[in-house]
Amino acid sequence: MSAAAISPPVRITVLAGGVSSEREVSLGSGAASASALARLWPTRLVDVTAAALPPGLDPARDVVFSTLHGTFGEDGGMQRLLDAAGVAYAGCDAASSALTMDKAATKRASASAGVRVAPDRVFAVAPGSSRPTADELISALGSERIVLKPNDQGSSVGLALPEDRAALVQALAALAPGNWIAEPRLVGRELSVGVLAGKALGIVEIRPRSGVYDFASKYTKGATEYVCPAPLLDEATAAVRVAAEKAFAACGCRDYARVDFILISPSEFFLLEINTLPGMKETSLLPMSARSAGLDFTGLVGELVGPAVRRLQKTVRPSA
Repeated sequence: MSAAAISPPVRITVLAGGVSSEREVSLGSGAASASALARLWPTRLVDVTAAALPPGLDPARDVVFSTLHGTFGEDGGMQRLLDAAGVAYAGCDAASSALTMDKAATKRASASAGVRVAPDRVFAVAPGSSRPTADELISALGSERIVLKPNDQGSSVGLALPEDRAALVQALAALAPGNWIAEPRLVGRELSVGVLAGKALGIVEIRPRSGVYDFASKYTKGATEYVCPAPLLDEATAAVRVAAEKAFAACGCRDYARVDFILISPSEFFLLEINTLPGMKETSLLPMSARSAGLDFTGLVGELVGPAVRRLQKTVRPSA
């Protein structure tokens, strides 16, 4: 779809930066996406520096492509403001963005559709709150090897992997204020699947050289090997792709997302999370997944933005 398809001519506004701990990652996603989108539509890149709508958005012509990661990007905050302003945007709506930012809520919704999830315990760390003890978590989750991570953050921010009870005691004491989720540590092959318009793309296998896919492994060059398509048995490939589509639908996702799993055996895998605004550099996981399905980076961003352009087309009456 070209810029001439509607009147006034559509303009893509790429939002990047933001106010979360993932600001620098978002700036990279935004720059790469804006460069590719500029080959298809008039495009501008906007650095978001406050939890507010950027100035100059025109509901009659602007389509927003957000690359804001984390708080106020993926949690429905920006999406609610765009909805209130009548501005079309690509990706999940405010409700599904808020749901999928909550890892526990994502798991519950996905489990209702038959997607397997690990047990968990969600708790708050705040003045006056009572966090669980190490023994309580070990009893509830059935293991001393427990994963602790923020329930509503991305990019493995704050991830802790205590190996035994003593380390778990220390990790619990060191948690920063916020909402946390504890899960048994599952050991297996980490997989990521792009979903576009409800259909799963290729499966990427993530192989961190450290053995842990933490923030450093994600963003340090050479720290992780990525294999796409993942070398899985045909049955496993089909099952993971179906599960990704089920989770996407169960959480009310729209347009696109990235769904992450851990594979324990060829017939056993668990949902980890859904990322509604995944990294968008050419080397990021969603573009890798798309390439294995025959979409280059420019083709991918065009497909990501296309539905929002069509939504705008339906609401703006063409000039005579």
